[in-house]
Amino acid sequence: MTTDWPPLSPYQTGIKGLCPRCGRGHLFQGFLTLKPSCEVCGLDYTFADPADGPAFFAICFTSVPAVGIACWLEVAYQPPLWVHLFTSLPLVMLASILPLRPLKGWLVNSQYFFKAEEGRIDRGTQGQSDSKDKATVDR
Repeated sequence: MTTDWPPLSPYQTGIKGLCPRCGRGHLFQGFLTLKPSCEVCGLDYTFADPADGPAFFAICFTSVPAVGIACWLEVAYQPPLWVHLFTSLPLVMLASILPLRPLKGWLVNSQYFFKAEEGRIDRGTQGQSDSKDKATVDR
């Protein structure tokens, strides 16, 4: 017996770290390690490969402003080094690490939702007029 699962928003389920298929099982085992499969619906998570995506988004959207605040603090007040050690360093570290889990969950759930797979070169049409190599996804 197969169960039809309604499509779930990758934003809502991913940010909460829930299964992209059922929305009830947990995606993570630990802070950033993906579980092998969902404990509720049995979805195999081996399809998921977010690679460096979460780190890229964390750097772009959180770390850059945090470093900007640290630079502003230096230029505006010129505090001693120990002030930066107790303010700027924790700010940059927290701004970089905290969003990694929700971003990784969102990327994994987006891969499932949009059926994203590794691209492959289709070489099956050689000799025909439109025989250019095309990057395709086998579904």
